[in-house]
Amino acid sequence: MAAPDKVWAGDITYIHTDEGWLFLTVVIDLFSRQVVGWSLREDMTRDIVIDVLRMAWFKRHPSKQAGLIFHSCRHRTNTSHFRRLNIPQFDL
Repeated sequence: MAAPDKVWAGDITYIHTDEGWLFLTVVIDLFSRQVVGWSLREDMTRDIVIDVLRMAWFKRHPSKQAGLIFHSCRHRTNTSHFRRLNIPQFDL
C-alpha cells in the first residue's frame, strides 16, 4: 500500500472464556498495519460490524477523496455480516 487509509481489512473471530464465547471484530489499515477499530461482544450480530467500522472511521477520519477500500474474507461469517452492510456515512 502506498499510503494510510487506502485499504482496510477486517475479520471476525471468537474467543472461548470461562464465562462463554466472545466475538472479536478487528479492522486494520494495510499500510500501517495498525488496528484502527475493534469490537468485543457476546453476540455476533451486524452491530459488532457497525461498532468496529464506526470506531475505525472516527479514529482515522478518511476523506472521501482517499478512495478507501474495505476488504473482508469471504467465509460465511464475514459474508453475512461485513458484506451486507450499506452504511452511507462510511462511504465504503
